[in-house]
Amino acid sequence: MDALWLICLLTFIIHTTETLSYAIRFAGVKTGRIAVAMSLVGITLLLSRTSNLIQGPFTGGLMDQAALLHTDPSWQLHMIIAASSVGTLAAIALFPTFVQISRRVISHLELAGSIPQMLRTAVTVDSLRRVRHHVRIPSWQVISRFRFKGIPKRLLLLNCLGTAIYTSSVLSVLYATLLAPDYKATVLMSSGMINGFATIFMTILVDPQVALLTEKAMQGKATQESIRDMYLWLMISRFFGTLLAQLLLVPAAYWVAWLSPLFH
Repeated sequence: MDALWLICLLTFIIHTTETLSYAIRFAGVKTGRIAVAMSLVGITLLLSRTSNLIQGPFTGGLMDQAALLHTDPSWQLHMIIAASSVGTLAAIALFPTFVQISRRVISHLELAGSIPQMLRTAVTVDSLRRVRHHVRIPSWQVISRFRFKGIPKRLLLLNCLGTAIYTSSVLSVLYATLLAPDYKATVLMSSGMINGFATIFMTILVDPQVALLTEKAMQGKATQESIRDMYLWLMISRFFGTLLAQLLLVPAAYWVAWLSPLFH
């Protein structure tokens, strides 16, 4: 059970940091420093991927234990996906605060010229104490200004579907190893193919549209408020994607188990 809570914590960190990357991008739009913001996005995603690397062996250990004890680990996998939903919701709540903090970090990074130099000069006890002044609690007034107009519905649907595949794919493959134990190696190797499909899906169909809409804001062809609303809707669609992942988990595992003999 301790391993399960650790996995859930790491999953929470992964989805919180990945979803908060939208806040960093919006801070880049507000400051006009989108290139600097994207470098910070890369650092944020590095934290996410590091957590993912640590999480993997622990999740595999859960499946090994389930195989030894002949138990059904599906409820544990559903809990892990639930942690991704909670992490996404936390990122949505932290969006206003993280935009303010990201603006300060972008300014410090621009002055320092590098991440190590910024950490030496800007990260002090006093600066950490001042973080509380940047906290922004979402208010009803802010929520009432939240609009859906002008945001492509297809973009949100694609983002939702891509998130669902990304969130459930590895867990479905691990579950499939219990459904097709004779083809365990084949099943495990298929995880890269499924994750690769999700990555290509997001890279080709979602990311370019987000970049184009962001570029319009940088050129003054769209308001910052419309870009803010787009990022918030993308975060919300990610949340619904994690809910959809709950529905995909078991059927996808049976599908992978059914396909595995075809490779022999």
